[in-house]
Amino acid sequence: MCQLFSYLLTKNQFLGDPDDLSLRKVEMEVMIPKKMREVTRVEKCFKEVKEFSECGKNAGLLIVINCRQENTKLKECLTKWYQNDEFKERCKQEYLKERSEYRRTGITTKERKRIGM
Repeated sequence: MCQLFSYLLTKNQFLGDPDDLSLRKVEMEVMIPKKMREVTRVEKCFKEVKEFSECGKNAGLLIVINCRQENTKLKECLTKWYQNDEFKERCKQEYLKERSEYRRTGITTKERKRIGM
């Protein structure tokens, strides 16, 4: 426990203000769209992702030719959610919450899941 505490103290010194809600350009243009892609593939377009994956496994190298219909459905679903302002705001708030938690503790979301926090 003492090692974890000292690790957090040294790691957390220059992470920024946890209560700061402003976004840098890279966060707006890269990190939030990345968050949107992750959430969309897992929650919103799960069926389309699964169908495209199955088609790709069966088609092998002919994926471009054989999976056009599945690819089109997947693109339509993803585009629909990328253009939804409410969904974009939800992902932005989730990102800000994760960033604030990281700045407070120094532990990333990935590390948090790994250690079961």
